[in-house]
Amino acid sequence: MSSPVLSSPSVARVRAALQAAGCAGEIVELPGAVRTARAAAEALGCTPAQIANSLVFRGQRSDAPLLAMTSGALRVDTARLAALAGEPVGKADADFVRAASGFAIGGVAPVGHTAPMRTLVDESLAAYAEIWAAAGHPHTVFRLDYATLLRLTGGRAAAFTEARGA
Repeated sequence: MSSPVLSSPSVARVRAALQAAGCAGEIVELPGAVRTARAAAEALGCTPAQIANSLVFRGQRSDAPLLAMTSGALRVDTARLAALAGEPVGKADADFVRAASGFAIGGVAPVGHTAPMRTLVDESLAAYAEIWAAAGHPHTVFRLDYATLLRLTGGRAAAFTEARGA
């Protein structure tokens, strides 16, 4: 029997998007206590750097969403992200994230959005043979590689992160 989390509409949307793209990524449910990239990595037996964080930003002039896919070991350099976006950007609030992606913060997947979203994928993720991305719920993830992440999202590879605490 499938858990309520794995049967949720948002996870089903991600599963359908993966299947439509020919990606066989199995969606995995994490323990309820997982709230950070570090905790997710511990649960999955990988490093925090292999956790692909999905962060939604908001264009300050266009009001358009921008999905930034980053390594869980790094943080976004908003000045670099703004230069790539061609406008100042700010972190989106929970309502904007849900309206733009169809997902709650913490569960924003790289695919399955309710509307198309421009996506930038940090080049640091290319260093890993496998990475884990959110699958529509804060406690679900799926495994893929960097090339597949770029293909699935139609995203642009770019460098826009820095070390935490920098």
